[in-house]
Amino acid sequence: MAKPDNREDNVPRLQRAITNTIRNMREAEDYLDEHASEIGDEERGRIEAKNERRRESLENLRAEIRDEANHQRQCDC
Repeated sequence: MAKPDNREDNVPRLQRAITNTIRNMREAEDYLDEHASEIGDEERGRIEAKNERRRESLENLRAEIRDEANHQRQCDC
C-alpha cells in the first residue's frame, strides 16, 4: 500500500535546498574570481555550466514552493 502524501515539511525542505544551492553558486563564483588566472578554459566552462544548472534548479525549486502554497490554500492545511 502506498504511503499518503505527507507535505508538511515540503516548504522548509525546499527552502533549505534553495539556500544550499545559492551558497554553492556563490562559492563557485568566488572561486572563479579568486583563481581566474590559474584555471583553464575547460574548468571555467564546467563551473559556469554547473552554475547555470543551479540557476535552473532555483527556478524549479521556487516554482515548487509556489505550488505548495497553492495546495495549502486549496485544502486549508
